Amino acid sequence: MFFILCRMLAVRAVSHHYANTQVLTAPDFELARDEHCALIGASGAGKTTLLHILAGILRPTSGNVMLDGEALYPADGRDDRWRASRVGVIPQKLHLLPSLSALDNVRLAQYFIGNTEGDSARVLLGNLGLQARLHARPEKLSVGEQQRVAIARAIVNQPRLLLADEPTSGLDDSNSERSVELLFEAARMTGALLVVATHDARIRGRFSRQVHLNKAPA
Repeated sequence: MFFILCRMLAVRAVSHHYANTQVLTAPDFELARDEHCALIGASGAGKTTLLHILAGILRPTSGNVMLDGEALYPADGRDDRWRASRVGVIPQKLHLLPSLSALDNVRLAQYFIGNTEGDSARVLLGNLGLQARLHARPEKLSVGEQQRVAIARAIVNQPRLLLADEPTSGLDDSNSERSVELLFEAARMTGALLVVATHDARIRGRFSRQVHLNKAPA
């Protein structure tokens, strides 16, 4: 039990290839609960690939990932709902559904894992300053508001692990800082571990841990 509480995420011998091309060779690392971590590396080093593996989107060619003492890719083949209840993802392109309101975009994440009870989506959006924008569709929201909706969608199921892919890409200094603070606040709200894939030198120093990825050998 002590191991599970203190070592939330463990990555061991993880690598991935497409056809005959190696695209990721990740170093072994462990992260403790509430620890903020940045995945650092040049373009093509496999940051997004590793993020997809941690998200349960992509099964690694080799190696394993443990989350709270449980295998993220167990032999019994647990389905995507099992992973979605434990991992929240904020993609670089936010992928909010244009036909749905802010509230329903967040509720969609709940429906996916079969959670249709309570009003946590509404409360969460209110806590993120969007009480007056609950029924607005994405096209009526500012970029910052859209990001907050995406964050709410990622954390509404109280994940153990929160992932973000290049969250400050294309943002100016002020909005970049605001974006990182929102991510930290989201992690605090759920008690989740935060892992961010980034090439942005402006924000690297904000993370207590950094995992450096090198390009896989050809």
